[in-house]
Amino acid sequence: MPQDAEAETSPLLQQQNIPTTTTMIPAHSHSSNGTVKTWPLALLRLEGAAIFGATIYAYRQTGGSWLTFGAWLLLPDLGMAGYLANTRVGAALYNAVHTETPGILMLCAAWVVQRGEQSGGSGPGSPGGAGNLGLGLARVALTWLAHVGMDRMLGFGLKYATGFGHTHLGVLD
Repeated sequence: MPQDAEAETSPLLQQQNIPTTTTMIPAHSHSSNGTVKTWPLALLRLEGAAIFGATIYAYRQTGGSWLTFGAWLLLPDLGMAGYLANTRVGAALYNAVHTETPGILMLCAAWVVQRGEQSGGSGPGSPGGAGNLGLGLARVALTWLAHVGMDRMLGFGLKYATGFGHTHLGVLD
C-alpha cells in the first residue's frame, strides 16, 4: 500500500485531525508531474528576478569587471555535462550547482575572509597574504547567485532524473 494511502486511512491521524499529504496542498497549486503552477510558480519566478537584480547590484558595488561577470555567469551550466553520462547523473550534477546554497555559503566565507583581511590577519587574503581573496570570493558567489536567480526568473528549475526538460518549475519543451 502506498505511503499516502496509509496516511489517509491511519486511525491515529484521523483521531487527531492531522491533515494528510493529499489534503495539505490545494489541488490547484501543483500538478501530478511534480511541478508547481499558478501563484506559487509566479512567486518563485519573481523571487528569481529579485535575486538576479540584487546580485547584479551587489556585484556592481564590488567594482568587478562586467566582462568577467558575463563569463562567470555561464559557468554553472557546465553542470549539464553530467547528462553525457545519463539523466540521473546529469540531474544530480546540474542541481548541485543550480541551488542558492553553494553561492550563499561562498558569500558567507567571503565575508569571514574579508573581515580577516581588514583586521590585519596573516592568512591568505590578509594584507600580507595572497591578495584580496574575500572580494574575489564575493564576486564569484554573487555571479553564481545571479545565474541561479536568472534561471528561476526565466522558468528553468531544478531537474528531475526523468529527463532534462522535467523541472520543478514545469516541463520544458
